[in-house]
Amino acid sequence: MPTERTLADFAGLWVIERAIVPRQGSAAQFMGKAEWTPSADGLDYIETGTLRMEGAPPMQAERRYRWTGDLSVYFDDGRFFHKVPAFGGRTPHFCDPDTYIGTYDFDGWPDFTVTWDVSGPRKDYQMISTFTRRADP
Repeated sequence: MPTERTLADFAGLWVIERAIVPRQGSAAQFMGKAEWTPSADGLDYIETGTLRMEGAPPMQAERRYRWTGDLSVYFDDGRFFHKVPAFGGRTPHFCDPDTYIGTYDFDGWPDFTVTWDVSGPRKDYQMISTFTRRADP
């Protein structure tokens, strides 16, 4: 039986590797770090790293989210994004007209994978992110 993840499980520094695989066209890769740090109402998440796409110079990229105690994830502007399934599994996000179906896999904890299958008239790709716990220096 899988272990239930709690907000505290994610706190700290992680290495992140991400593959973005479109149904058509060239893939992209992101490599960097992700860090969950305590905030007044949960954990602030920030990832920073380098995005590489075919035919373009490497770019610095960054994302920010807020995670709350019930594993709800919010965009940095406060809009709800999705809820992380505590035991792993699927979670939807609708960004009209596109649909995002996320899958959290905690089977290799403390490493874990998040896969987003994205489909719609504007988007059609899969994004696979692997998180590996990094010891604090």
